[in-house]
Amino acid sequence: MTQTSPLDTQASYFWLIITQDRFMCSEEKQPLLHTSWQHLKPLHEYGEHVVQIEILKGIAVYMIDLRHERIASNDAWLSDTIGMRGALMSASPEEFSVIAKAWQYALFIRTHRFCGQCGDTMQRVSWEMAMQCHRCKHRCYPRVSPCIIVSIYRQGEILLAMGSRHKDTGMYSTLAGFVESGESLESAVHREVKEEVGVRVKNLRYFGSQPWPFPHSLMVGFIAEWAGDEISIDDDEICAADWFTPSNLPTTPPTLSIAGQLIQETLRLLSQ
Repeated sequence: MTQTSPLDTQASYFWLIITQDRFMCSEEKQPLLHTSWQHLKPLHEYGEHVVQIEILKGIAVYMIDLRHERIASNDAWLSDTIGMRGALMSASPEEFSVIAKAWQYALFIRTHRFCGQCGDTMQRVSWEMAMQCHRCKHRCYPRVSPCIIVSIYRQGEILLAMGSRHKDTGMYSTLAGFVESGESLESAVHREVKEEVGVRVKNLRYFGSQPWPFPHSLMVGFIAEWAGDEISIDDDEICAADWFTPSNLPTTPPTLSIAGQLIQETLRLLSQ
């Protein structure tokens, strides 16, 4: 991506300001700040850290990562902060895609300040999002970790599980897991399902994908049919799992997430 500078113009752009693991936002909890550089005076000392992210609605989006620093400001543009999950709930899908990319870029730059091959300092190249060591020429790109996520059904029922991290919320969802080295997406589905709930599946059908910046995953969604065996959960990752009818569903994720979308599509299939 060609890097341009908005610092010498009066034009307004979208700005994403990251501090620690949150985005600075307006009083309306909007992390995409539509303003000019001149109106962001508390940030002028960070001008060299400006990174172009994307074009949104015909307007360039720029990011500044303050890393672990915080700034004191009474400016309405910088009055509060919002976390990534809060941004997911408040932003449109198009906006969240840009916000997610900004966070993944920031995390990438933070974690690649030094070369993993020779230890020298790395620098960001100007023509694309990459960090390069000018000593040994080792170049790195933002990490993307593929994950499968799968909704499983049998006649009139959907299999849902409660992960260990959702024990306090009581939320049930679809099954998901990282793809291992040398493994196909389909093989990962069969392995993760067997490991987490002990059942076998068949008739895998690709559903869709969603970037998931927690911190740098790409969720690849499938719908699969139950092929046999009874539920036997992995106690380390799963608290509970069961078959549910459409009329007796537990708390499930919102349809903003691919998990919620998979559940809705599976319920549609069950109703046919």
